[in-house]
Amino acid sequence: FKMKIKINNRIVGDGEPCFIIAEAGVNHNGNIELAKKLIDMAKEAKVDAIKFQTFKTENIVTKNAPKADYQIKNTGSNESQYEMIKKLELNEEDFKELYKYTLKKGIIFLSTPFDFESADFLDELGIPAFKISSTDLTNLPFLEYVAEKGKPIILSTGMGTLGEIEEAINTIKNTGNK
Repeated sequence: FKMKIKINNRIVGDGEPCFIIAEAGVNHNGNIELAKKLIDMAKEAKVDAIKFQTFKTENIVTKNAPKADYQIKNTGSNESQYEMIKKLELNEEDFKELYKYTLKKGIIFLSTPFDFESADFLDELGIPAFKISSTDLTNLPFLEYVAEKGKPIILSTGMGTLGEIEEAINTIKNTGNK
């Protein structure tokens, strides 16, 4: 059984060249100009795609959630997790601009949604595929919601068990998304 998917004009799967994604994540620090520089660097490195993270902070973390010890150590700040993450959030207009910028540069724009609202936004934006974080591997309602949009899904499995991975794949396939 050999599976292939199409992401823009690129075939990904068995027997195809490696599909390389530059992980921009939130390394733009909430600054769109830095995000564009990351796109420029990804293009220069000749990768196929660049991937960001799309989220609404209020949908993924409570306002009083404390930072983890390692986050406090690395940031030197006692701000809340909400405050830290909010600084890394780009708005929809920023993402529209970055999407257009990647098109101009000839690189595929991908982003990981972390909430339903962001999944809807990215779908409407026109991303060619969804990249789902391993933190959502067991979030079956979210996987089903994204899968129903009918686009290819790159699913990270992280520390998932084989059973969790199988359940996630079955959840996606049961929507008709292959």
